Amino acid sequence: MSSTIGKYRWTICALLFFATTINYLDRQVLSLLQPTLEEKFGWTNSNYANIAAAFQFTYAVALLFAGKFIDKIGTKKGYIWAIVLWSLGAMLHAWAIPMGNVLIKTLGWIGLAAVPVSVLGFIVSRAVLAIGEAGNFPAAIKATAEYFPKRERSYATGIFNSGANIGAVLAPLSVPWIESKWGWEAAFIVIGVIGFVWLFFWIIFYDKPDHQKRLSAAELAYIRKDDEPDEVVDEDTKRVTWTQLIKFRQTWSFILGKFLTDGVWWFFLFWLPAYLKNAYGLEKLELTLPLTVLYSITMIGSVWGGWFPMYFINKGMPVYQARMRAMIMIAIIPLVVLLAQPLGGISMWLPVLLIGIGTAAHQAWSANLFTTVSDMFPKKAVGSVVGMGGMAGGIGGVIITKLGGYLFDHFKALGHLETGYTIMFAICAVAYVIAWAAMKALVPRHKLVKI
Repeated sequence: MSSTIGKYRWTICALLFFATTINYLDRQVLSLLQPTLEEKFGWTNSNYANIAAAFQFTYAVALLFAGKFIDKIGTKKGYIWAIVLWSLGAMLHAWAIPMGNVLIKTLGWIGLAAVPVSVLGFIVSRAVLAIGEAGNFPAAIKATAEYFPKRERSYATGIFNSGANIGAVLAPLSVPWIESKWGWEAAFIVIGVIGFVWLFFWIIFYDKPDHQKRLSAAELAYIRKDDEPDEVVDEDTKRVTWTQLIKFRQTWSFILGKFLTDGVWWFFLFWLPAYLKNAYGLEKLELTLPLTVLYSITMIGSVWGGWFPMYFINKGMPVYQARMRAMIMIAIIPLVVLLAQPLGGISMWLPVLLIGIGTAAHQAWSANLFTTVSDMFPKKAVGSVVGMGGMAGGIGGVIITKLGGYLFDHFKALGHLETGYTIMFAICAVAYVIAWAAMKALVPRHKLVKI
């Protein structure tokens, strides 16, 4: 079938995959260097949590505007702006200390002098990175809605979303090595430059389907075959506003799904290296193997999760019903994380594997959660809705990160740091079942939003 209709849409999927890989590679550098920077600058868990939370809060707010911005200027230009800004932001971390000194000297009178120089410099660097990275998922989901029919969207989303796991795998393979050879500053600079390489290919190979010369008429017809009239993109129609979108239950379903579950991914992304250090004394290059194994499991979950609804669709089930059936089954899987702490004393590999299964389930969930937007909204609104949900997910991430930092410092002072991890793992385990129930209550049956 692919040979008959063409398969250029998968080239677009590959571009989205590599962009997402770079996106997560850039944001993961700090967590891998956290032990080094903690020792060098005397950070507490709360200091690190504040830096991570600054990224998440800025990312959350920026997502709201990024989705709207990309709906306005289009996918191609939107992605260009995003990756240029986040690549520059990634490189800016190398100059966090001099930047912090300048800010304190010039703006110390507004209270910045109370913030440690290193913390302030990294907060600003993370904020710039966050503003750029906020454009990735609204642009990628919009591109997927443009280039794939509904039945393939979650599969394509699962594939490009697995780039997050590849980025998380490549980071522990590359960042500690770069640091050991040239220092922590070089790690931020070298990884940050990669985005500009991707940009060259994006400019050459991406265009809107109607203007894409490499896309056959048969493939374009296949992409559009199950579009409903309200889904056809009309560049002359009035843009959709947040005020319009906030009135729909479908919008709130996505917002709640993101708010309740995104924080789980943020927690593991930012705190896993610290957990492995505190629980098992692993540092720098010692983290490479367990993190590589864990995120390799996660990558499998992302691709499998994107494919999973197609199993039910091929049996004749409507798309949204198939997606929700797959999502409740996926939501049960992270409950295995409840065993990570009780079994952690037997072997380091038991929590690594259990958390890997949990993060794999998150990515499977995420591939389907993102796709519910293109299931329920016309294409001209997809970026805006993804941005609104992304903001909610970012706020959820801020809450989880700050809660983790507080609990770890609190229980560390009491000599029971493991209790803090037990509480956080329990929250992460049950989040998906709660989120699915909320989404199902809001949208019990599929209904395309009419704008």
